[in-house]
Amino acid sequence: MWSGPVQAQDPQSASATASSIAAPANAASFAPQWLSVPRARGRLRAADIGLVINSADRYSVAVGAHYIQKRLLQPKQVLRVELPVRSSLKPEEFEALRDSIEAHFGAGIQALALAWVQPYAVECNSITGALALGFDAGLCRQSCAPSRVSAYANSASAMPLADHGMRLSMLLAAHDVDSARRLIDRGVAADRSLGLRGAPPAHAYFLTTDDAARNVRARLYPPAGLLRRADVDVQVEPAMAWSDPKRVLLVHTGDVRLPATAGLDWVDGGLGDHLTSYGGQLDRAMGQATALDWVASGATASHGSVSEPCNHLQKFPHPQWLLLHYRQGITAIEAYWKSVLWPQQSLFVGEPLAAPYARR
Repeated sequence: MWSGPVQAQDPQSASATASSIAAPANAASFAPQWLSVPRARGRLRAADIGLVINSADRYSVAVGAHYIQKRLLQPKQVLRVELPVRSSLKPEEFEALRDSIEAHFGAGIQALALAWVQPYAVECNSITGALALGFDAGLCRQSCAPSRVSAYANSASAMPLADHGMRLSMLLAAHDVDSARRLIDRGVAADRSLGLRGAPPAHAYFLTTDDAARNVRARLYPPAGLLRRADVDVQVEPAMAWSDPKRVLLVHTGDVRLPATAGLDWVDGGLGDHLTSYGGQLDRAMGQATALDWVASGATASHGSVSEPCNHLQKFPHPQWLLLHYRQGITAIEAYWKSVLWPQQSLFVGEPLAAPYARR
C-alpha cells in the first residue's frame, strides 16, 4: 500500500499545508485515504539538544544524570536552574526560566529535554508550548479558543530554531525515577531498531470509540493495511474489540482512559496518546488518564493538554502526520511537534531523541 505519498516540499508550501486540517464534516460518508507529508530534510541528533535540570528537585537531578550518561551530553549542553516543584509557573517565573535558557544555550541547540514532572504548565499554557511560542495570557481567558499556530507543524524542517524560531521541548516525565530511567533506556534502544530488512512489521493501532466528542480524530485515520515498505501494519478497529496487541508502534484512541487490554507489547520508541481534556495535567487524576499512564504502559513518548482545549483537531496530534513523519526516521520530539498545529496547550512527554526508523 502507498504510504503517503511522502514528497519534497518547501517550507512555505509546508506551512500553507498546515494552515488547516482537512477533515470531512460528515465522517460517515468519508472513505479513509492517505495524506501527503513533506520529506524530512534530516533529523535532530544528540548534539542538537539541551538538557535542563531543576536543582531543587531530587527527581530532576537523578533523571538528568541518567540522561547525560545515556545520550553522552557535553557540559555545555546542560543547564541547571532552581524552580518551584509545583504544577504551574507564574508568568514571571517562566520568563526568568526562559531568559536563563536563552542565555545559556547557543543557536545550535534546537530542542530541550526538561528533566522533571512538575512544573508542566504556565497558567493555562503548557510549559513546552510556552517555551516554543511564548506565553499567551490571552488564551487563559478562553482556553477553548484557537491558539497560536505552529509554523513547524507538518514541515520538512530539521532545524526548528534556525528555521522557525521555535526551540522545541519535551519532558522526561514518569511516575518515579526508576520509571524515567527505563523511559530513557527505551528511547536509546529505539534508535535504528525498526524497518530492518526481514524483520516483522510494527503495528500502528487507530482505535475508534462511541464517545462522539473524543472520537473526532477518527475522520483523520488512514486506511488499514501495510504501508508501502511493508514495515508498518496499520490497524483501524473499535477500542472495545481490541485485544492482544503485538509489536505496538503507535496507539491513537478517543477515550478518557487507556485501552482496556491486558498489556501493550510496545516496541522501543512507541508513541501513544488519547484525546481528552487533561492528559497533560500530570499530578491530577481528574478521572482521566494522563501522558504518564502511557509512559507507565511502556510508551516512549506521549501527548496531553494541560488545560481544557475542547476537541479542536488542531490541538491534538494528527494521526497521519505523526505516523508518516516518524516513519521517515526523525525523532519522537520532531514527529510529535510536527503533528500538532496549535500546540500552546500541548504537553509533550517522553525521550526526545528516540528514532527507531533512523539510518546512519
